[in-house]
Amino acid sequence: MSTRTLKLTRFSAALVVFLALAGSVRAQGWIPSKINTGGNDLNTVYFLDSKRGWVGGDGGYLSSTQDGGQTWVRQNVGTKAAINDIYFRDKEAGFFLAGNSIYITRDANSWVQSRIFLPEEFEGADVELYSVRFSSKKKGWVVGSISKKERVVDSILVYTDDGGETWRRQRAPSRVELIHIDFVSDKRGWIVGDAGTVLFTRDAGASWVKQNVNVSSTLYHVDFRDDRNGWVVGERGTLLRTTDGGETWTVIPTNTNVTLLSIQFLNDDEGWAVGRSGTILRSSDEGRTWIPQESTTKQNLYSLNFNKKIGWVVGGAGVALRYERD
Repeated sequence: MSTRTLKLTRFSAALVVFLALAGSVRAQGWIPSKINTGGNDLNTVYFLDSKRGWVGGDGGYLSSTQDGGQTWVRQNVGTKAAINDIYFRDKEAGFFLAGNSIYITRDANSWVQSRIFLPEEFEGADVELYSVRFSSKKKGWVVGSISKKERVVDSILVYTDDGGETWRRQRAPSRVELIHIDFVSDKRGWIVGDAGTVLFTRDAGASWVKQNVNVSSTLYHVDFRDDRNGWVVGERGTLLRTTDGGETWTVIPTNTNVTLLSIQFLNDDEGWAVGRSGTILRSSDEGRTWIPQESTTKQNLYSLNFNKKIGWVVGGAGVALRYERD
């Protein structure tokens, strides 16, 4: 074999290895992660940092990891109600919502019931809590619905101004189901829900007003980067974008009729959205266009959470997917 042929052979072999490695990196995408839920759906995921995280789901399922998801340990929190949301105000103080109850931890480990909303407080109606967020160290908000015989009869909006020690109800300017809340500062926040509902506060929740979005579909999740730039997702592929704090909303084509359930922007350009039937979408242009991503599952994906470079998605039958950004 000539020297030139040998060099070409070595070069070709090296090129094959390089392309194989590059292909494996590109193909890596969202990788399934093992969480033994006993078949329970996972409804929510929240990571404090690259190592510490929690997932919650049906049947009162709550599990935590201290090693970035390599191992998960189930936590017995004394409820069989579906855990709908998990949120940490700081590295130690966290909250989760289970059915009609708010639970709190002060040490990121043990959980106690902070507040339960009993049917007798609501003329025999049942309360279901969906989303919790804090706008400051002391002030937090929870939204949900009030139902009789599985028919929504009113919304519920409650707040705390003492870090979760006590919770008080406030009347919202809407009686439909309120599903998700997001604050971008101590003053400005948004709530989304059924029938195209978007509510906005500019005075730290003292008052809420409706914003016009010109859609009637149920809206499941809202995410704001700052006072002006925000996104909402919902039924039948609905995705809305605002660049003026919600004064005007634009419907963004997603080329899907699948319901979208969670959205998060990691910076001004890059955003992700997930939904039913294993749907994952990605945008790299401030949410103007969205590209479908491989998800390796057809289960419904209910919750999305990125912490810096690491992303997690959870959904039906305990599915959990992990993604590592470049």
